[in-house]
Amino acid sequence: MPVRFQLVIDCADPDLMARFWAAALGYELAPVPAGFASWNDFYRKLGVPDEDLVDGADRISDPDGHGPNIWFHGVPETKTAKNRLHLDIHASGERVDPIGTRRRRVDAEARRLAGLGATITGALSDEGLDHYAVGMRDPEGNEFDIN
Repeated sequence: MPVRFQLVIDCADPDLMARFWAAALGYELAPVPAGFASWNDFYRKLGVPDEDLVDGADRISDPDGHGPNIWFHGVPETKTAKNRLHLDIHASGERVDPIGTRRRRVDAEARRLAGLGATITGALSDEGLDHYAVGMRDPEGNEFDIN
């Protein structure tokens, strides 16, 4: 049986990151647990000290319930090295689609996410390879790919 999990991303600004990744992935800001007016009320009930609470959103979820929940954990440290784990966002369509069509879809999605605050780092393609991707960084510099 598969194990349920959530993805945790350390960051400086959880609200910024939650809103960016919700838009990038088609997720929504996670609804507050039943019986609580806010996530901070929920965290306080768990015993989280006020100095560890953040203003704004810090969780997102797949509205269809298929993907993992993602929690953006506010930390004081900044990113200093390449990610050891990154997301690949599939935007190209199916392998049977012509490579030119897939490239246009990937480039369009990369432009959309750049408009939301991401940075395009470059195309990831080798001549003759039937694959195309664009490397990107989210608003806090975490690497991800559009393919």
